[in-house]
Amino acid sequence: MTRAEAIRDEERRARHVRLIANVTSSIITQGSLTRAEAEALVAVARSKILDLFPGSDETYELLYARRFRRLIDEYAGRAEAAASSAVILPFPHRSDL
Repeated sequence: MTRAEAIRDEERRARHVRLIANVTSSIITQGSLTRAEAEALVAVARSKILDLFPGSDETYELLYARRFRRLIDEYAGRAEAAASSAVILPFPHRSDL
């Protein structure tokens, strides 16, 4: 592989990493995942990112782990919290209609 090809390949992989990170962040910020689901999503994203750049564990930790952790802390589990504080109204009896 020539130097130019190697550079293009690295740029392609870097774009793919950015896409993975952005999609993962977007899904987490929708707030519809449980904490466990969000953590599982991040685990898959981490695996894919490290497949693209093997041996970049420290770089992943610096660039993405903190971001994902903050997003999970802020957004994941919102649906669970909302459900636990929701007021459930009973159906009226037929005799009340």
